[in-house]
Order: sequence, then structure tokens, then C-alpha cells
Amino acid sequence: MNALTICVRDVNIPPMGILKKIVFFSLTLLTLNIAEARPISWSGGSTLMYKSNSMFTSYYYHYSPSYKYSIGAEYINDKYFKDNYLNLRATYLINRKNTKQSQRNLYFTTGVSSKSKNNFFYGVHGDWETRRVFTSFSYINKHRKTKDYTENEFQAGFAPYIGEYNDLHTWVMLKAKKDTLNNIWETYPFIKFFKGDVLIEIGYKNSHWDVHYMMRF
Repeated sequence: MNALTICVRDVNIPPMGILKKIVFFSLTLLTLNIAEARPISWSGGSTLMYKSNSMFTSYYYHYSPSYKYSIGAEYINDKYFKDNYLNLRATYLINRKNTKQSQRNLYFTTGVSSKSKNNFFYGVHGDWETRRVFTSFSYINKHRKTKDYTENEFQAGFAPYIGEYNDLHTWVMLKAKKDTLNNIWETYPFIKFFKGDVLIEIGYKNSHWDVHYMMRF
């Protein structure tokens, strides 16, 4: 019996059935993690985001030293207040629960404007999803020198088909949101595509496009 044989015999290799479950569970979590444009990436990962709607356009970069939190900077073109500024942002993962079929996340997020320490925001957002169903919410308090307001948003949708990790994934979604500036609920459909580490969302309401693009690296 040589040294190689001893090494092979001493390695604890899981049975094939358990190994298949581990691989499936890992791929499921990878798929779930990209289904939402998450504010935290994997440890050491970076994310670029672009978002544009009737209220603002933003360009956001964040880096995640750990899977528990991210730090970044966001350039805002504020269409409502007709202003441009830079936000320094941070997000912390409060809670995450993984099962064989689903994942749940709850985050705390905050940021402050480079223009004034009196311009800042904070809030929470969370999501729950399977490979077939997705739901999320957010509640954000925004403070400005001239006016304070809140933003609420809910999303729900489903995947019409289930693909593998490297396939093109499609989600049919519904979004409902309200802010205390306009003080009305707006509900409209949008569609979400993602493949690998790239995601895009496209919606349309009241003659305005709602677009969100994300790339991780």
C-alpha cells in the first residue's frame, strides 16, 4: 500500500446522492443571489448599477469586503429637486436564511450626501424568493435641508420557466411604490432578465421608462 492509496482512503468523500444535493443546493443559491440586484455582493466582489425612472437617474458602485456589508458611492441626477450630488453609501445584512428551496434577506441601508451632512437617508429592505417566486419590500427615509420624505416599494413576480445557472432567466414582475412627495400609489408591470452576473429590469408607466441595470465582478 503506497502513500497515494493511504491518502485516497483517508479522504472522506460524500456518497453521490449527498454530493448531488450539495451541488444542487449551491447552484440554487447562486441563482437566487443574482435574481435580485442585491446591495451586497460576495466577499471581495464589486457591483455596478444604473437606475433611471421619473424621479431620478443614478450610477452606483459598491464593494463588499464581506458578504455581511458593502460600501460605495452613488451619483444622483435628481429630477424632482433638479439637483446633482454624490451619496456615500453603506449597507449591512441584518439577517439571511437559506433553505433547500428559498432564500430570505433583510438589509439596513444608509447614506449621506457629499453636499451636506443634512442630506442623508436610511431604511430597510428585504426579499424572499424561490427559483419560481420572488417578493421584496423597501422602506426608506430621506432627509434634505428643504424637505423630508419617505419611499415605500413592493415587488412580486414569478419565473415562467426555470433555467440552469448560466441560462438566460426571465421574471415577470409587478411593482407598487409610493413616496410622500406625490403621495399616491403607482403600480405597474416590469420584466427582469439576468444571465450570469448581469441583470436588467425594464418597466413603463405614465410615459416614463423605469430601467435598472446591474453587473457584478
